[in-house]
Amino acid sequence: MKEAGSIFQPRFAIVLIVLVTIIFLLPAFGLTFGAPEATMTDQYYIDHSQTETGANNVVSAVVFDFRGFDTLGEATVLFIAVLGVAMIFRRTHK
Repeated sequence: MKEAGSIFQPRFAIVLIVLVTIIFLLPAFGLTFGAPEATMTDQYYIDHSQTETGANNVVSAVVFDFRGFDTLGEATVLFIAVLGVAMIFRRTHK
């Protein structure tokens, strides 16, 4: 008979981590990195970041205002990774 411990067994956590990783990597397949090489987007951010966002730092304006959803997604991936590692290495009380 199996012991009643954590509902998240290490095997389940590993499978969950692999599935979440695949789900997040699927949109990246088929992308060409670095293309197009030069766009007007960079200059647009430099010229309009302070007037449109109110931020004095262009990097902060890009990270938190123009690309806020990307930053939220990245934070979510990091949180899931930390949670998965914590579930794998968690000690169970006997």
